[in-house]
Amino acid sequence: MSAQDNTTGRDTWRPAGNPWLIAIAVTLAAFMEVLDTTIVNVALPHIAGTMSASYDEATWTLTSYLVANGIVLPISAFFSRALGRKRYFLLCIIAFTVCSFLCGIATNLGQLIIFRVLQGFFGGGLQPNQQSIILDTFPPAQRGRAFSISAIAIVVAPVLGPTLGGWITDNFAWRWVFLLNVPVGIITTLAVLQLVEDPPWEKRAQKGKLSVDYIGIGLIAIGLGCLQVMLDRGEDDDWFSSPFICTFAALAAVGIVGATLWLLYAKKPVVDLRCLKDRNFALGCATIAAFAVILYGSAVLVPQLAQQQLGYTATLAGLVLSPGALLITMEIPIISKLMPYVQTRFLVTCGFALLAISLAYAHTLVPDIDYVTLMKMRSAQSIAIGFLFVPITTLAYLTVPQRLNNDASALFTMFRNVAGSIGISLSTALIVERTQTRMANLSGHMSTLSQNYNDTLQQTASTISGLTGQAPSAALQTAAGRLYTTFISQATILAYLDVFAILAVFCLLCLPLTFFFSPVKAAGGAGGH
Repeated sequence: MSAQDNTTGRDTWRPAGNPWLIAIAVTLAAFMEVLDTTIVNVALPHIAGTMSASYDEATWTLTSYLVANGIVLPISAFFSRALGRKRYFLLCIIAFTVCSFLCGIATNLGQLIIFRVLQGFFGGGLQPNQQSIILDTFPPAQRGRAFSISAIAIVVAPVLGPTLGGWITDNFAWRWVFLLNVPVGIITTLAVLQLVEDPPWEKRAQKGKLSVDYIGIGLIAIGLGCLQVMLDRGEDDDWFSSPFICTFAALAAVGIVGATLWLLYAKKPVVDLRCLKDRNFALGCATIAAFAVILYGSAVLVPQLAQQQLGYTATLAGLVLSPGALLITMEIPIISKLMPYVQTRFLVTCGFALLAISLAYAHTLVPDIDYVTLMKMRSAQSIAIGFLFVPITTLAYLTVPQRLNNDASALFTMFRNVAGSIGISLSTALIVERTQTRMANLSGHMSTLSQNYNDTLQQTASTISGLTGQAPSAALQTAAGRLYTTFISQATILAYLDVFAILAVFCLLCLPLTFFFSPVKAAGGAGGH
């Protein structure tokens, strides 16, 4: 089916409100929800202190949100059909805002976790509905520019989250991380109420007989819920050496495989997997998943490096990412203007190639790297990221039938979010694993059998003794401690270099996929451009 065929039935309907105002209104809701996936991270130590809980217990406020959010994403299309898309979207915004307020006034950790579960449950419906509303509001020729607005929410919000969260926590209190959503939620609710409307085909779908796929919902909940728990808790519990993680991994595998088989078998599945028969959509899901792994993985690595190795505060570590987020915001409109003149798939190819180069540039990383160099390193990655989100999203929905827009939006968002969680978990796990490997490789140089080590130890001890007046034996112990600290720092930096190299290779492996997209430009249909 061509892009032109996909517009059948659209020409007779246009929203009464300004489509660009509609796009801004629904994107503001998605921005609020995506921001909450990362803004809480830097506040966890403060939450633990206020609630008289350990840091490990406080991390359940993040895990609970991600689990509930992940479960709802693929079944949001069902709720849209059951309640009506606008009605369900408004319900999600209002409930998300109320739950944010409840999180902000929670008096103990149990309450906070419960409210975070509810916040994640209702927040899970915002991104897919935002995508499907944009799909129905704009004709294919304008979707590229419309998705550029959406990109600000999806790409910039996760990057802005730690910076904003750190600033709020340092200058006010962690509760304002949640209370900030209240005025935004109220404004968004009023805007959506006034501007958004369900198109005729959505209203017709709501009048049909509702069939509840209990088995599909149950299998999705088990599969994605257990997967999110495994990914979020794996590093803390030492992965598969933990019976807890092994149990959740097995349940996740059973749930995901079972859900896939059931959804292909069921006559009226909770989410229609036939979207994936469309080549552009299947490729779009694969490439957006790869993009999310790199985006979220690298977004965790840089501030983690800044805080743990360079001693940056949460706010300063976030400021390393902020110039890159600003570059993306400035770049996306330029990319959108290029799309009518260049085959969109070539922009995606260029994006992955630039991202591989920028990750390779990270090999200039050294233990005493300064703020400006680290910021430039992240900004180079951000420039590449700007080439990916809008073109991939535009290509993914290019030939999807209109009746499958809701299901496609739910699946596309699910692939992106689950892959993002995988990227975060893999990046942090790889840093630990590669640090241990590098320490094992370098340990031979930290032996008294090494002449270089002995010479450096004696020189350092002599310097310490001369500066502090310590006895030679005490100075020797101090020098050994300092050399060991340097040893750990060097091993850790080498581990970061390894992980950046792995991500660069992953980008290069994604390049062949981009050539299988339809050869189109954003403002046209398939072929002939």
